[in-house]
Amino acid sequence: MGTTFFHLQAYVGLVLGVILFAMQVFAFIDCLRRRSDAFTAAGKLSKPAWLAITGVAMVLGFLSIEAPLSIFEIVAVVGAAVYLADVRPAIQRVLGNARSNQNGPYGPW
Repeated sequence: MGTTFFHLQAYVGLVLGVILFAMQVFAFIDCLRRRSDAFTAAGKLSKPAWLAITGVAMVLGFLSIEAPLSIFEIVAVVGAAVYLADVRPAIQRVLGNARSNQNGPYGPW
């Protein structure tokens, strides 16, 4: 019973690590695909700086894929999450291809 619980816990941790690593890879690839002038136009750090941040996050995520609650994984998740939650929407607004235009069926909200 006890070893089964630990095996289950290890599998859940591994799945969580793989999901977080996929998020970090997505952030890095998305950063690679963006134009460099859009970063400065959006008022964010330069593209090489964000490539370094998301690249380091991806490497840390890969190295700690079996320990998703380690300090290195937390740092990696924060780097990728800041890019995905703040920088990516700002770049999409600058480039004019944002999916959400803040307009509801009766006007802006």
